Amino acid sequence: MRAEARIGFILLLTPLLLWLGLLIVIPHIDMLIISLRERISFGVYEPSLTQYEKALTEPLYLRTFWRTAVMSVLATAITLLIAFPVSYYIAKMARGRLQQVLFMLCLIPFYVSELVRTFGWMILLRETGLISNLLQWAGLADQPVEMLYNDAAMMVGLVYTSMLFMVVPLVTTLESLDDSVVEAGYDLGGNGLSVLREIIIPHAMPGIVSGCIVVFMLSLGNYLTPTMLGGKDSLWFTEMIYNQFIVRSNWELGAAFGFMLLVLSSVIVWGMLRLTGRTLQETMG
Repeated sequence: MRAEARIGFILLLTPLLLWLGLLIVIPHIDMLIISLRERISFGVYEPSLTQYEKALTEPLYLRTFWRTAVMSVLATAITLLIAFPVSYYIAKMARGRLQQVLFMLCLIPFYVSELVRTFGWMILLRETGLISNLLQWAGLADQPVEMLYNDAAMMVGLVYTSMLFMVVPLVTTLESLDDSVVEAGYDLGGNGLSVLREIIIPHAMPGIVSGCIVVFMLSLGNYLTPTMLGGKDSLWFTEMIYNQFIVRSNWELGAAFGFMLLVLSSVIVWGMLRLTGRTLQETMG
């Protein structure tokens, strides 16, 4: 029986190992190898750190790199601030059918692709769009208002496209909070702010950390939303990676950019876990 169980376990584990190896581990190793070489002539390469030297010395590359990191952290923070009260209401205040309806309303936008959702924001925010027309109708603007192609529009898109991935872990975590614990906090003289700080947020911390990690990774690696909603000055590092691979066919520099983005995301996630005093195993359950 032990041999049969071992064989069954191996058979069940094989698809996962193949998926991890063929789609994650091997491509990343290949990307690292490509980034550590320099093209001398057609089909001729030699080992070199030139690509990383270019990436770390060119002001445009560095500015875009750090700007993408900061904007992704900001998008994660805004998403958390919006999603937390929504999640708390769904998990602890709404009951029965209302709870189901509210959760379904969070899911409905994700029934369509990210491209369609982004086009929807473009229709709303363009100068002939609904918001611009409402502002003119209300007398708040005397001419069409263009709200596209700037950092604010890009931030709206990033928050919107990742909201569900913050709401779901928060709702799941907050549902496990016993109402009697919150009531005890008020009975012992606590107010809304102290109960939130001492009881609710510590209990929701696993959901907060896991949601922030997912939203940050999605924002950092997002290509479509910054490209469509951001302006010419709203540079995003994934767009530079795309340009190097597809437009310029400079796979060496594109691979270096990609590996830098991987290292950056890993360092920030590690720092977030250290800051909250949690491990990855605890966070992901």
